[in-house]
Amino acid sequence: LLAGGICFPQGHRIAKFSARLKMIPKNNTPIHWHYFIALENDISQFSRFLEIAESNFSSYSIELGRILFAAASEIDVVAKKYCHKIEPNFTADNIGNYKTIITKHHPDFNTIKVHLPKFGLTLTPWNKWRTDTQPLWWRAYTKVKYERHEHFAEANLKNALNAVAALYVLQIFLYRREAEAGELYPHPQLFL
Repeated sequence: LLAGGICFPQGHRIAKFSARLKMIPKNNTPIHWHYFIALENDISQFSRFLEIAESNFSSYSIELGRILFAAASEIDVVAKKYCHKIEPNFTADNIGNYKTIITKHHPDFNTIKVHLPKFGLTLTPWNKWRTDTQPLWWRAYTKVKYERHEHFAEANLKNALNAVAALYVLQIFLYRREAEAGELYPHPQLFL
């Protein structure tokens, strides 16, 4: 067997390990779920440097801006995919269109709560869809994206957490069957 370009005899420990790897079934978890898990891990790592608490919601940084950008960009992709799944004949290409389609099928979407028990927080990331087209974290994302020199403070903990929570909600809706079957793996550690 070859391992890293090296040939090992059949009875060698690495050869046995390689044979066991061939028996592990392939994980069919969607790539979007893995992206969410990566963002969740980023928040977990970030919590070593800033306590994830309401009293720190206005704290901002380059890292929180990166998390906000990554989550909002992924929301754009996942929301588009979910809208196409529930309304294949309608083209959704912006946050306003996503709201129209998603709230048509899920009128209470704006009331969904996401819990972060480790930090004692509960977020309602889509609550602005009750009246507005854009959630606050989405507005922050666009302000920081296009006018960073004026709005960098919007790259804060509150907006980053809500964007990742919003992504989590969309993922659960998009992959509802897989979620109900327990097939979305790995399981989230922070967001419930």
